[in-house]
Amino acid sequence: MFPQWFATAQADAWASFQSLPAPRRGDEAWRFSTISALDFSSFTRAEFRGEASEWIARSTGVADAAATLVFVNDTLVHSQSRLPDGVICLPLAEALIQQPDLVQQYFMRHPTTLGSAKFSALHAAHVSNGVFLYVPAGVVVQDPVQIFHWADGDSSTILPHTLLVTGEGASVRVIETFQSTDDRAATLTIAVNDLIAEKNSTLDYVVVQALNQNSKIISINASDVAKAATSTSFLLSTGAAWARSESISRLTGEEARSYMLAVSVPSHDQEYDQRTFQHHISPGAYSDLLYKNSLYDESRTIFSGLIFVDEGAHRTDAYQTCRNLLMSNTCEANSMPGLEINADDVKCSHGSTSAQISDEEIFYLRARGIDSDTARQLIARGFSIEVISRLNHDATEAYVLNFLDQKFATLRMRDVR
Repeated sequence: MFPQWFATAQADAWASFQSLPAPRRGDEAWRFSTISALDFSSFTRAEFRGEASEWIARSTGVADAAATLVFVNDTLVHSQSRLPDGVICLPLAEALIQQPDLVQQYFMRHPTTLGSAKFSALHAAHVSNGVFLYVPAGVVVQDPVQIFHWADGDSSTILPHTLLVTGEGASVRVIETFQSTDDRAATLTIAVNDLIAEKNSTLDYVVVQALNQNSKIISINASDVAKAATSTSFLLSTGAAWARSESISRLTGEEARSYMLAVSVPSHDQEYDQRTFQHHISPGAYSDLLYKNSLYDESRTIFSGLIFVDEGAHRTDAYQTCRNLLMSNTCEANSMPGLEINADDVKCSHGSTSAQISDEEIFYLRARGIDSDTARQLIARGFSIEVISRLNHDATEAYVLNFLDQKFATLRMRDVR
């Protein structure tokens, strides 16, 4: 049985969900968004009771992982671990029973402020599983922890929660992957994660979103970065018909460092909606955001980001860049970078660019015997690799590139036909 505090929190969350209004077209937090995509009335919560061997076999990530957890419809179907002593890595359902006080200390301790408060409340009201990872002070986990989420069954809903904590001087890298069990079933994912990097620690969080192109996903990410800690969050989006990501990084200690990275390759009529907030609370902190989108066909992206510097957060050093590569004449990229400074002696910049591949670039590659379609794919791949290379971990980069190349291969095969 879950602890009383969790039952109370779920009841409160359900009340909040019922009282909060649904997003409307005129809401600034949903500007340019397709509001009709928020019709989730056909989706229901589904459990998994089938045979999981195929999904376990297909959950192949990096070699030499420190731990692997595989979920199908929020049901844990496989786990293995060789984590160092003292590290707690449990399904959230077990962590709530075995470590209730520790989970309570970190679980969803900040409100959702970038537009999806209603859906965050729905998640909190019905979440039943996910991953709780706690790396105690001074422990360094050398190899990545990998988490696989499989969405199964038409009109199914999954609500995974990922709670990652690194104690003082600790270090860990987590790779989380979202996939569909088939290419047709429309599913809904509302995923929430809390990332807490304590003093002098390092927390790297990598997400691959490769759901089928009939599914929808809302992902809500909140990072707390303490003094001299470093947090890196990366998102690769290649799947889903509609995806909304909200990422907040709170730099709460001096010399805190936050890196927010993303690569998206939408095609057909996919829509990727990206909202970010870099919140500088303490002086002397550094944040850097780099989002890159390669858009095909009639796809759409929305980027809305804000660097916010609190009063007293002097010597802030913050950057925000969104770049869009337009691979067709019918795609649409909307970018709204923002900056609000309430302190002195700061260095901040923000900006966005959108452009098509130049004729000179195509000519250069064609002069070397490369056909125009392949040339365009090579340029788009190189455009994305700048972000992926900042992960600074060969095995993780190779894993992410595999999914990126799968998407480009699909586009290439279509162009050949």
